[in-house]
Amino acid sequence: MISSTKEKLALENMKRTPLYQIQCDAKAKMVPFGGWEMPVQYTGIVDEHKAVRSRAGLFDVSHMGEFEFKGSRARDLVQYLTANDIDRLGVGRGQYSMFLNENGGTIDDIIVYRTGKTTYLIVVNASNIDKDWAHVQSVTGSFDQVDVQNRSNDFALLALQGPTAEVVLSPIVDRDLSEIGLFRIRTAQIAGMPVRIARTGYTGEGRKGFEIFTRPEDAPAIWEMLQSSDQVSPVGLGARDTLRIEASLPLYGHELDDETSPLEAGLDIFVWQSGDFIGAEKLAEQRANGLDRNLVMLEMIDRGIPRQGYEIHDDSNNAIGLVTSGTVAPWIEKNVAMAYVSPAHSEIGKKLFVTIRNRSLQCHVVPRPFFKR
Repeated sequence: MISSTKEKLALENMKRTPLYQIQCDAKAKMVPFGGWEMPVQYTGIVDEHKAVRSRAGLFDVSHMGEFEFKGSRARDLVQYLTANDIDRLGVGRGQYSMFLNENGGTIDDIIVYRTGKTTYLIVVNASNIDKDWAHVQSVTGSFDQVDVQNRSNDFALLALQGPTAEVVLSPIVDRDLSEIGLFRIRTAQIAGMPVRIARTGYTGEGRKGFEIFTRPEDAPAIWEMLQSSDQVSPVGLGARDTLRIEASLPLYGHELDDETSPLEAGLDIFVWQSGDFIGAEKLAEQRANGLDRNLVMLEMIDRGIPRQGYEIHDDSNNAIGLVTSGTVAPWIEKNVAMAYVSPAHSEIGKKLFVTIRNRSLQCHVVPRPFFKR
């Protein structure tokens, strides 16, 4: 269901996933997102958010991109392109990582899967597919014996997230899901349809979530099979955002961008400290010289909802940073935000102020994440 003529016009020429008709039939509200026409909500953001935390939510994330690297030097190329250490990946394992530029800024945050002895699959953000592919292509020419393909059109991707996800998925898949650990990926079949199942997600559900890679033509049937369970609710982009904020997970364009390093974003544990990868030299300088800003988690003390772009002030009314993401977190029932502030104001417990509608409202820095399963 489209709410206005303006939105309808904005949706013209948008890409659509294989699940578009199912979403329309479910009367989802469709919006433009990263060049795609996507459901922002079905029954309501709060209801969908709570469904994920209490039962299971089903997401269409088929707009994400997938790049495949094959060959005897695939390891060398992927290692140079990404900030994490892929030598930690055995076959069937995955890791969170980033593409960086020479200045240490984040081109995109990604997941790298090692799907074979000399084969890697990298999942990239939908809005960055073209930019990421151009970056990969600019580097690939220096590495022989590697076949690199943009396989974004070859996959649909479903996410089943929440405490009953495994109970819902187990009866229709031909393998024991308990053997798939966190950040592991395995081949399987659902009703004779080939899939890859990864225990990953973007909701903070950790081991209680799966992402299912399917052929595009199989996605509608698999969606319907999963949604037939009374434990499953379809979930749109709106709740996906509140869930990831509640779990303190960064979103490209908010907490990460071409000017922001993973160290500033507090993602140090996902960066190889001694590796030779694009941006490594700049990150080494940041470690040696210290950071100019840090990403912090803020919880409101006064009543008010912090939003992206709102200014952060200290107790002397000096501007010290900006909110990057903020919301009412439905499950923990708190008003929270992520923000960049100067290091001197980033310690846990620090009292700060957010300017909301010309009012200075008190908040404080709290540990990351806001919610953890």
